[in-house]
Amino acid sequence: MKIGPATQPTTGISGSNPETIVIRGHDLVGELIGRISFTDHVWLLVCGTLPNDAQRRILDATLVAIAEHGLVPSVQAARMTLAAAPEALQGAVAAGLLGCGSVILGASEAAGGLFSEVVALHESLGGALDMAASEIVGGYRREKRAIPGYGHPLHKGSDPRAVRLIAVARELGVFGRHSQAALAVERVLPSVIGKPLVMNISSAIPCVLLDAGYPLLALRGVTILARTAGLIGHLLEEQTHPIGFAMSHAAASAITYDGPAPPGFVANEN
Repeated sequence: MKIGPATQPTTGISGSNPETIVIRGHDLVGELIGRISFTDHVWLLVCGTLPNDAQRRILDATLVAIAEHGLVPSVQAARMTLAAAPEALQGAVAAGLLGCGSVILGASEAAGGLFSEVVALHESLGGALDMAASEIVGGYRREKRAIPGYGHPLHKGSDPRAVRLIAVARELGVFGRHSQAALAVERVLPSVIGKPLVMNISSAIPCVLLDAGYPLLALRGVTILARTAGLIGHLLEEQTHPIGFAMSHAAASAITYDGPAPPGFVANEN
């Protein structure tokens, strides 16, 4: 049974014959290899056109900003996977990426959706941007939805990465309505939810990318791509300076067993 629309299946990303490989209309060998950067190529693959200088630099800046994040759960999963299966680098990378969702890496995509809602409401109703931001954030609040991209357990006063990305967007001339919406959300949060929350990196990345013309539906791919590079760095270190089993042992030592047990049993993982 056929599922889906009855259309001729096609792709506009790549094609080839024995002599030529075409990527988004460009000859891979004659036009791209050795002539463009990987950041250029990512933009081409996703957006269908080569980026201008500002688009290239803003995508590059976001990738640099989020590639490394310390020993977060995705990194720990990757390093412990490699410790257990040292022959499976690809499996360890996959283990790290499979743990990326609404809490880790997914917040940028959600924040991008929030800013798009604010921009759309402002364009339809007019008035002050803060009014549109307040209405959208209030709706999130009434529906008991988290406000993605705001607040940070360490960077209380401001997230320096977010501040820098907004500054880069201004320098490149791509600071626009989504970044304005992000700042408007930050301004209205105290009155809507009762406390101030600063923009974090997960709100800065989507607003500057959307302003540069990057598609909303591909936002999570930026954070996944960046974090993949970070995971590879950690996995190289795991091979030369292993800590995977040390992390596993630390976890076992930190967690106390409180389930049923025979009389006199005392858990001791050490």
